[in-house]
Amino acid sequence: MTAEPVAVPAQPRRRLSKADRHHQLLTTALQVIRTQGADSLTLGHLATSAGVSKPVVYDHFGTRSGLLIDLYRWIDSERIETFRQAMAATSKDREETIACLADAYIRCAADLTGEFHIVGAALAGSPEKADVYVELLDQCVAMFVSVLRPFSDMPEAALDRLCIGLVSAGEGLSAAIVRGKLAEADAIGTFAEIIRGSLGQPRRDALLGK
Repeated sequence: MTAEPVAVPAQPRRRLSKADRHHQLLTTALQVIRTQGADSLTLGHLATSAGVSKPVVYDHFGTRSGLLIDLYRWIDSERIETFRQAMAATSKDREETIACLADAYIRCAADLTGEFHIVGAALAGSPEKADVYVELLDQCVAMFVSVLRPFSDMPEAALDRLCIGLVSAGEGLSAAIVRGKLAEADAIGTFAEIIRGSLGQPRRDALLGK
């Protein structure tokens, strides 16, 4: 006689915290954009894709614009954090740091195929986009300050002002690439020259290898 299989009770699904659920929804939204395009990303479609009810998604984002704004912020924060980690992974001297910073920023800012620009295009006409864009530029300035601080003797306020100018220069060079006015390699080289010249002479302790 064959024994009947014993049914194993299903394990209850762990309830996610609000922060974890928010992260899950953003991750799912990004996957929808990658596989189906930004036009497919609605709150209802996100709920179905994430396996949650519509009220859950509405509670987190309110509107499609709210979802896109949060996604826009999140993608940019992830890009900056990835760059910070890459810079911290190995010790780099002044020239290596300048070259990496120029290359990464120009390539990223001029890449119109990336999710950041796709989400930004989907936000075209949204009144919140301009404010969020300024906020994200401020994050870029903070990143430049942290990366260049070891190679500058400038007071903090002066370095902050310099990095505001550097980010603006990077944006201008990237826009020239998009318009077809400048080759990417030329823009990266020019940006590196601008950063190098703005920092001035290397710090004395850097020259001594300290």
